[in-house]
Amino acid sequence: MDYKKTKAAQTTVPRDLDILTRETGNVYETVMILAKRANQISSELKEELNQKLQEFASFTDNLEEIFENREQIEISKFYERLPKPSLIAFQEWEESQIYHRNPGKESKQSI
Repeated sequence: MDYKKTKAAQTTVPRDLDILTRETGNVYETVMILAKRANQISSELKEELNQKLQEFASFTDNLEEIFENREQIEISKFYERLPKPSLIAFQEWEESQIYHRNPGKESKQSI
């Protein structure tokens, strides 16, 4: 997913609890789903950022040769301005874009 074009809020806003219990019926289960999705988003963003910054890496051990690269700074600032992964995950939850299942509930229903 392209997280750069997400419509998630930049700051924390009050949420309606009915949205959290809409699909699961349990606030805590929904929070765990959102936490796991936020971890996935965070690791994807970190990997993407590291790949972009790898282009600017210098492999010399000389500390005197360290200099600022304007493009590297701009890339880093762009990723800092993105919404937090938890807010992106909540936006995906509101738009019903998160697939989830609970194997514990599925096995109880089949009995």
